[in-house]
Amino acid sequence: MTQGSDDLAGVGRAVDQDDATGSRSVCVRCLVSGRVQGVYFRASTREQATALGVSGYARNLSDGAVEVVACGDRAAVDRLRDWLRVGPPQARVTSVSCEHLDPSPYTGFSTR
Repeated sequence: MTQGSDDLAGVGRAVDQDDATGSRSVCVRCLVSGRVQGVYFRASTREQATALGVSGYARNLSDGAVEVVACGDRAAVDRLRDWLRVGPPQARVTSVSCEHLDPSPYTGFSTR
């Protein structure tokens, strides 16, 4: 995959779920590859997610990638997913691969 590519064009459609306010919520798991560890990627992802009202987590994987689980309003999750394709200034993202997850109740956004 090249930078900014995403293997799920319509991510979120299969797991949409109405919440108590009637908005559509989705949950995705994304693997972000490239120069994404040691460059403030997880903390920056947490800042972006919190600003967007997205819950979940970001964690480093042993293969050098970062795993991001993001749950919330479809538009907000899509904006976070778009941001993951670029990341913070020090990062060099080479690929972002996302998959659907069943909606999960996360409180806030954490780094692990």
